[in-house]
Amino acid sequence: MPEFIRRLVPTLGRFRLLVQLLTLFLSVYGSLVVGSYAAEKISTALPALSCAYDKLNGGYCALVPFQHQMDHRVGAALARAQQVTAQVLIPLFITFATFLAFFFVLGKAFCAWVCPLGTVQEWLYRLGRRLGFGQTTVPAGRLRWLRPVKWLILLGLVFLLPLLAGLGYAPHSAGNPYCDICPSRIVTTLLSADTEELALRTGADGFSLGIGIIGNLLAGFIVAAALAVRQPFCRICPMLALNAVARHASLLRLSKTAHAKCDKCGICTKACPMDIPEIHHRHGRHAFNEDCTLCGRCAEFCPDDQVIHLKFGPFALFSSKRDYYKQRVRSETPEGQPKPIRIVRRTDRNHVA
Repeated sequence: MPEFIRRLVPTLGRFRLLVQLLTLFLSVYGSLVVGSYAAEKISTALPALSCAYDKLNGGYCALVPFQHQMDHRVGAALARAQQVTAQVLIPLFITFATFLAFFFVLGKAFCAWVCPLGTVQEWLYRLGRRLGFGQTTVPAGRLRWLRPVKWLILLGLVFLLPLLAGLGYAPHSAGNPYCDICPSRIVTTLLSADTEELALRTGADGFSLGIGIIGNLLAGFIVAAALAVRQPFCRICPMLALNAVARHASLLRLSKTAHAKCDKCGICTKACPMDIPEIHHRHGRHAFNEDCTLCGRCAEFCPDDQVIHLKFGPFALFSSKRDYYKQRVRSETPEGQPKPIRIVRRTDRNHVA
């Protein structure tokens, strides 16, 4: 089969790219579909970083209502000590239940298939490969101390600081501190040609100015780092931590069957954009820890049949195959380095000079 035709054969990676394109449009420009003034748009509890500051988006991520409810509902209601059940527990329960309803279907695949910031980071990494930037992986030793960061951000900036703001122990501007530093606030609003979020609030209090500076610096760092490092922000993203809390409640999951070659191979870990070392030497669900985003690259690049499976409940949606692996590595290495397209000139043997 000619090389250009082989490249047109659908792969799991190309299908995920299609989903990313559709969901990026929906999460950044979705109001063009659902309407700019739709009360709730699609949802305010998506398990992906769909930024509320983006005026054209079609839905907000769950971190937005969590912060606002911790500030305006939980903190304020505890301070007033009135109607605790109606004003605190029910709204918080509804947000979390809605999040679980989304999560039950696709689980952490929201991170790799839907999240607009994750999609932009992946494309920046591909651009870096095309431009010849060096590739940097995160060693297993650094992963051990990097993994807790997302939990600290989730607890500190999404729950604790907004709660303290609602109780009056932190400035009012601390009501949604995570959104003020989230790179998606700047990256996705820039995609909609809105530069307002780049501006620093110099006339506000010191907390707003300081956290705005941190947010701008973080967004710039993530954009630059993504050219050389796969998914740099995903490693510390509090949404990934929140998704990890409920990862066993989802129908969609990855599973790995024990195989004699696994300890010597390690290609699955090389293909993993999160550099998860456990994939190639552990089995079952234990091969996929809290950092797994269900992108499926490990299954795509596993060189043996029926070893890694992407499952929905008891059904295998995709399983590793040697033939698929051979086809996949013709266009891209496991690390994400694209291979040049070969143009083979066919010689007409019947031609007479």
